[in-house]
Amino acid sequence: MKDRTFLVTGATDGLGLDLAKRLAATGATVLIHGRDAQRLANAARDVGGAVRTYLADFADFDQVRAMAARLADDGVRLDVLINNAGMGAGRRDDRRLESKGGHELRFAVNHLAPFLLTRLLLPLLSPAARIVTVASAGQSPIDFDDVMLHRGYEPLRAYRQSKLAQIATCFELAERLDPAQATVNSLHPASLMGTKMVYETFGYTMSTVAEGSEATLRFALSDDLAGITGRYYDGVREARAHAQCYDPSARQRLWRLSSELVGLPAD
Repeated sequence: MKDRTFLVTGATDGLGLDLAKRLAATGATVLIHGRDAQRLANAARDVGGAVRTYLADFADFDQVRAMAARLADDGVRLDVLINNAGMGAGRRDDRRLESKGGHELRFAVNHLAPFLLTRLLLPLLSPAARIVTVASAGQSPIDFDDVMLHRGYEPLRAYRQSKLAQIATCFELAERLDPAQATVNSLHPASLMGTKMVYETFGYTMSTVAEGSEATLRFALSDDLAGITGRYYDGVREARAHAQCYDPSARQRLWRLSSELVGLPAD
């Protein structure tokens, strides 16, 4: 593990912070991301070990690009990328917000930003690297006529749509990459973990952050999952995502749209 490098996005709290601590305890090099400089510094002290910090607000794609450029300048070779950063479902009465680029905020932060970061970091991956995306069992199909939810906005729907987009993109990316280059999988780590985001939306919990960490680290570390790609798991069990994720035309349409929105070529 001392020769392995992990990047955990959204690592200043909750699941991301717990993942970073557990990985650092193995002696691995852990790179942690956050959007607030002070919280990121505090997290680095909590994580300890060989930890480095990367600052970027995922609501601003220019900051995502700058983060990827810094990782490249630092000569990073990633063994595992854990896409964990994101927004929760918020409160029922939350109003619709937009990112710096004018995109619906949850779609931008939960889907478009990690989509952009992952594609920019592909050249930095070690052979047989692993890309793990923390998604959710809560998924809503994308209405391609109103992806940014200008009509009938509802925070929970926005969250669930962004999570479906994550899973569908993982399936699509897995088809585009040779597993010898990288495997790509997504998971629902645990239901209603004890995090601030969960408390804000639901007011109660059903599982622990530790349970979510154990499921996520299985994707990152288990020899049993070497070479396994294009899968979705509920905890430690393989599961079925929403039907739209298995529709090739919908996945490809989402890929093209996402590429256009973040300023990348579709191929």
